[in-house]
Amino acid sequence: MDPFSGEGELLNITTAFYTHAYSTVIDFDTSSLSPSNQSTAQNLKYRAQIALGQSSSVVSALKSSSSSSSRALVALAQFDVSAAAELASDASSAEDPTVQICAGTVLASAGQYPEAVDLLSKHQGSLEAVALLVQVHLSQNRTDLAVKEVHAAKRWANDSLLINLAESWTNLREGGSEKYQSAFYVYEELASAPGNTSPTALVGQAVAEIHLGRVEEAEAALQQAMGMEGADVQAIANSVVLASVMGKKNEVVQGLIEQLKEKDREHVLLKDLEEKSALFDTAAGKYSAKAAA
Repeated sequence: MDPFSGEGELLNITTAFYTHAYSTVIDFDTSSLSPSNQSTAQNLKYRAQIALGQSSSVVSALKSSSSSSSRALVALAQFDVSAAAELASDASSAEDPTVQICAGTVLASAGQYPEAVDLLSKHQGSLEAVALLVQVHLSQNRTDLAVKEVHAAKRWANDSLLINLAESWTNLREGGSEKYQSAFYVYEELASAPGNTSPTALVGQAVAEIHLGRVEEAEAALQQAMGMEGADVQAIANSVVLASVMGKKNEVVQGLIEQLKEKDREHVLLKDLEEKSALFDTAAGKYSAKAAA
């Protein structure tokens, strides 16, 4: 069984991890788990620490280990593209599920999509590898390939959280009221799960609500997400979009944009806004010149 499938005694910790409830992952009591699952859970804890910006602690804990899994976790913690590529090119290391996920994440984040796909495609029934492949394909605007990955995995996978999430991602990209509603149900269930509610689940629910035209419900979900501890930048970014859709006052929209800048000045939404603003200024300048003439 795929150790990251979220089945059996790992169900609670994997559910928390995949919904980005990282503090819950770190605090999870692993003492009752079997030895093999304790190792898997510990890797999830390391990755949760990395996601929360505690990379130095992970590096310190693993620096003396030479195992492929430890090296992959360190590469993820340090965002070491060279180390990730080296692990991916080593035949024995590339068979390690932790290497596939951690090194594949680094390579994909660095824009080395072919290398990431090649590594992740070596998986032997890993649902997390499938989910990452779906994300890579969507990043490349290859929704067709992402849908293909989901459909192929559904033939052999159980009704797992990861497959439901991956299908929700493709449904939101493909569009249509039925697909939007299907994605909403997945995120709504996650957002209402006791002990596992996370900003990520609420943001996913809100995005589906926006597509369905239920803007007031989307606003409520985003406000809840922004008020939670560990709220990520996506809650703010989607609040910017929603405020614009709802015709909020300019100072409200600008206030949210400033919040986003404080969290992540390199966020893709900010870059897109800057690009569109520059294009508008260029176009406006041309018309102004004609009018003056």
